Formats: sequence, C-alpha cells, structure tokens
Amino acid sequence: MNSSQAVVRTDIENADLVHRGKVRDVYSVDDDRLLLVASDRISAFDCVFPTPIPGKGKILTALSAFWFSKLADITPNHLISIDQEKFPEPFRNVSELNGRSSLVKKTEVFPVECVVRGYLEGSGWKDYLATGKVCGYSLPPGLKQCDRLLDPIFTPATKAATGHDENITGLEFKSVVGSETAAYLKATSLEIFDKASKYALERGIIIADTKFEFGIDKDGEILLIDEVLTPDSSRFWDASKYEPGHAQPSFDKQFVREYLETLDWDKTPPAPPLPEHIVDATRERYLSAFEILTGKKLEID
Repeated sequence: MNSSQAVVRTDIENADLVHRGKVRDVYSVDDDRLLLVASDRISAFDCVFPTPIPGKGKILTALSAFWFSKLADITPNHLISIDQEKFPEPFRNVSELNGRSSLVKKTEVFPVECVVRGYLEGSGWKDYLATGKVCGYSLPPGLKQCDRLLDPIFTPATKAATGHDENITGLEFKSVVGSETAAYLKATSLEIFDKASKYALERGIIIADTKFEFGIDKDGEILLIDEVLTPDSSRFWDASKYEPGHAQPSFDKQFVREYLETLDWDKTPPAPPLPEHIVDATRERYLSAFEILTGKKLEID
C-alpha cells in the first residue's frame, strides 16, 4: 500500500480540534463527549516519523474496541461507539474518519501511566542489569533478558506531555492520584493484565508488558480510557518462538525501534523517514496481532 493513502492528520471543517498528539487528533463534540481519531502516524523514542503506517489507525481503533468490550466485566470504559453513522455532525460523513475514530466520554485524565510488566524487557531489563531491581521491585539474581517474572508487577510512570515518561514509586503514585484511587488503579490494571494475558496466550501471543490510562467522568466514575492492549501500547510476542536470553520476535513497534537502533541517528527530531520494507513489515505485524487476538479479518483500504 502506498503511504500516500495513509491518514496523517485530520482537519475537519466546523470541528473543534482540542489536541493533536503524537499519533491522535482529539476533537471536542460537546461538554460530555470527545472524538478520538487514530492517525497513521507512528512515534518511537518520543519522535513522530515523517513516514506513516497505512491502516495503523484503523487497526488500533478496532483492537481497542475489541478489548474494551472483552474487559467490560472488570472495569467500565469511555467508549461510546466506533460506528461513524452514530457520530454527530460534523463528523458523520467525513470519509477519512471511517474506521479510525472513537466517540468517547469526556473524563478528567489521571496524569499517570499504569504500567504492568509480566516479563523482563525494555527499560525494566536495563534497570535490572544496573540495580538488580525493576522500578524498586527486587528480583532474583541471574535472570535473563525476556524472562517471565514470577508475578506481574505494577510500575506506574508519569504521563509526560513531552519527552520520556518517567517511572515513579508507589508513594509518588499515591501522592499524585490519592491512596484510595492508587489502590484501585493498581488492582484493576493487574486484573486486566491477568485476564488479557491468559486470553492472548491461548491464541499464541505473549503480552509481555502494557500500559493503561484511566480518567474520572462527571459522575465520579473511574473509566479505562485511550487505547488498550494495542501494538502501540504493549509488547506482543510470538509465543511459539519465545526463548528468553535475547529480544523476541514481536507484533508491535519494537520492530521499528530495533531498525532505528541500526541507524546513525541520535534519537532527536527530526526523525528519519522509514523505508518501504519497514513500513510494510510493521503494518503486517499490527494486522497479524489484530487477526490473531480477535479471530477476525480487518479490511484496510
């Protein structure tokens, strides 16, 4: 697919764009609702790349909707609909929004990332090599890269508007959201991870780690928000090829990060363009993750 077919940004006439993030455009609908648009932009190392991944936004929107439905018995969420026919004007007949947009409840977002790690990789692996711990959790000596942890651990982080999110302690987490809310978010995140991990593993995917976001609505109810358990927010590994001791074959954007590590690039803007074979391989990984997890095909124009 030619990258010119990708939706990189949206400019909807007579619509109130309230935020353009690294990969999402957010429109205000009214006092109670937002429209989230998942573009085909991709980011890594806190940089947005000039080369989009065609169809990426549709894949993430459909996969998040799948998980929101599957996890509804654990926690309520902000999703109202991804059916464009149910959107209000001026969003209903805008072709570029089809399949990549979510009508959601507006919430006051907790400024934290609720990270759950089931395996030793990424910044957790680097932390372990340096300290023998992961975000303050002491781990046994002699663990290998990508080893499974005895139990998943909850490692919250700041939700940075720019730059890197930073891991914070449990006490810092409580100081940000309050003790009662912190306990709820931790317990809920671990419960979601447990259910999702077991489901995914039955289908051949290991969810190594992921991050969740939550917000509180006008009625005081805490909702699961943003995207959930996608290749952008999680590490998805091929269970049939899992072998600790090195990086794993993945269905997520770690594939892009690994390519970038081979370049002579200092990980600061401007980000370099991505070659066509990296774009195509990334798209196929995302689409494979969707199809394996949902058991459905997704038509991408």
